[in-house]
Amino acid sequence: MGWFKGAEGPPPVVAVLGRDGDAAVGAAALLSPGRALTCAHVVNEALGRPLLSGTRPADEVLQVGFARRTVRIKAQIEVWVPPRHGAAAWQGDLCVLHLAEPAPAGADPVVWTDMTEGQSLRAWHGCGEPITFADTVLKLLDGQLGYLDGPLSGAAIGPGFSGGPLWTDSGDSAAGLVVGRLGQPDAAHPGQTLRRTWALPWQTVREQLYAAGAGDVVDDCRTLRGTPQDDPLAAELTSLLHSLLPDPVVRAEHARRLAAELGLAVPSDGSAPRVEELTAVLLERPRALPTLSESLLTAGPHGARPDHLTALLGTGRAVEAAGLLSRREHAFLEEQLRRVVLHDPTLPARAAQEALRYTPLPSALCTARLPVSALGQVIADLEEYQDGGRVPAGTPRVPALVHLVEFIAAAAGGHVGDALGRWSERVCARIGVHPAARDQRRADAAHWAGARTPPVTRLLARLTRAEPDGEGTERAERYRCRLWQQHADGTVRRLETTTGDTPLTPEQVGALIREGAERSGDGLPAVDIEVDRAALHLPFDEWDAGSPNEFVPSLPLGASFPLTLRCPEMSRRVPRREGEHRRRWGDGHGRPLVIDPSCADGRQVAALLSSTHRDANHVVLHGPPALRAQLLDLCLALGVPVVLWDREAEGHDHAHRLEPLAPTGRLHELPGRLHRFRAATLPDPAGCLARPSLVWEDLVWQDRAGSDHEPRLTDPDAPPRPLSDEGVRSS
Repeated sequence: MGWFKGAEGPPPVVAVLGRDGDAAVGAAALLSPGRALTCAHVVNEALGRPLLSGTRPADEVLQVGFARRTVRIKAQIEVWVPPRHGAAAWQGDLCVLHLAEPAPAGADPVVWTDMTEGQSLRAWHGCGEPITFADTVLKLLDGQLGYLDGPLSGAAIGPGFSGGPLWTDSGDSAAGLVVGRLGQPDAAHPGQTLRRTWALPWQTVREQLYAAGAGDVVDDCRTLRGTPQDDPLAAELTSLLHSLLPDPVVRAEHARRLAAELGLAVPSDGSAPRVEELTAVLLERPRALPTLSESLLTAGPHGARPDHLTALLGTGRAVEAAGLLSRREHAFLEEQLRRVVLHDPTLPARAAQEALRYTPLPSALCTARLPVSALGQVIADLEEYQDGGRVPAGTPRVPALVHLVEFIAAAAGGHVGDALGRWSERVCARIGVHPAARDQRRADAAHWAGARTPPVTRLLARLTRAEPDGEGTERAERYRCRLWQQHADGTVRRLETTTGDTPLTPEQVGALIREGAERSGDGLPAVDIEVDRAALHLPFDEWDAGSPNEFVPSLPLGASFPLTLRCPEMSRRVPRREGEHRRRWGDGHGRPLVIDPSCADGRQVAALLSSTHRDANHVVLHGPPALRAQLLDLCLALGVPVVLWDREAEGHDHAHRLEPLAPTGRLHELPGRLHRFRAATLPDPAGCLARPSLVWEDLVWQDRAGSDHEPRLTDPDAPPRPLSDEGVRSS
């Protein structure tokens, strides 16, 4: 088994809990922080279905337990390979579960290795109690199944073991899943006592998941690497360790410190591990490599200078299990950030928006408030990135995680801020980040924390149609939505969202806009929705914005925010439209034109807007729907920045329905009057009141290079100016 021994007691056992939520009906193997693998028949039993039912459960939720069921997490089925018990052999019987939240920090994903005949293997009951282990040996590997026999002494594999991993005798890897056991024959003779189990080898699991279209699941799994002879990465690590730890006494000291951090047992005879054994631990154990580098820097006379570790840490970036942080660094950071989030759950997201403008953010940092349960995943996601700032030549880049922590520390202040600052210094010293690079990030963070962030005045939502979902009359319209914040100082920042470019229903768009407004501070931002011409007639103000919590009912967008429309498509289709728009806007004072029955068609309106009302910046449309649609296009093409109409009006006889809005009153107050009208007329089941829509283009959207880029907002009263990098959040 080698110098490093597996930790005493069972590895982290995942329990699949029954419908009562207490007893374990089986076990599972953790594939990643968000996925677990078990047998399909175990899921059937957990849901109270027939054991061998092949039908995929429909959106049902079950519970899995960690740490002897003291931590329970909801899970749903992601991949379903039904059990098939044919005449030749057992087939299928796999289920990948998607966890509703990441597994607890102490639960490491399984490292897989192929199953081979003669392997000594160990399984645990799903309850996870240490006394429930059962030893067995793989006697026959027959196609897709492995057959195992247990000794007649000790516990036997039985109910509650199915779906759990079969661990090799090293305790570091698993070779397959327990499926079931053969029952005793009738009138059993003592000589026929059976302790025979069958299992799905890892190679079978891998093959069946690929066949089920779940190759991404397999690709995310951790597998045991080869020996240095057939693994270039292992060979490079082994060579580096030979140069860093040639003395067996020094190597033993660091190996013992590493084993203590990783929870591994070591011999007490004073021996040292072979370098190849140390390499294997660094390749397979999470955070082992940075933990060893931490030991090498802090070991007194046997320590190493940071520059001696440059090659080791550089190679370590290719080690999947390594990560950026050591065990101690990770635990300390998670605890300090937990304190920050409990005090102010909005701070990490605000700091990330500023510090990591050009870094892909974890989904949990794209919401207004960071849940404590998501801290582990956020740290793991950010460990993969370095920031894009400058560093002295020949020195490592600053990790994105360190950059973010500096901003959080500056804003948090007090004991927590000081502790995070010292953490940053220790990490930077270990990985060789130049103090000048760290200090530059710290100075930027202090400036940000000390400056008053200009309030968000507008939230801009760009909607584009996606392919409808569903069949026939049930086809539901879907939209892609991107959000930007505009601050009072004119800067514009793209808001990262958890949905990305996923097509959304109107209700999902409404909820996304509400969440964006919640991330915009304490004020009530105006909401501008950018659409194409065809969508100008849609009732965006009636789209449900969802409920922010269990106590506040959901409201339509128009009752929740001052909501207006804009249509930059016209500027792309009509030359000189923006110049005309700027001229008409002028000083922003209202110069209205009301379309009444005297305006028979578009020719008359065009004549008015080109002569007596050439400076009109505000048109109120009345008349039948077809005429209104024609005149709306005309007004926008001629650069009119404000157009108001009742989208439910059938003709000029309904003009009076807009009178409560004072449609020709003070122009700059019109969006506020519209917001109050929509809120006051919310209960209108008979549909007797107006359904007003308002195009309000007091700011001009200018695309940098097409519809997929950030908008540039300019005040029509100010000359155009180039967009600076400081004003835009990179997507």
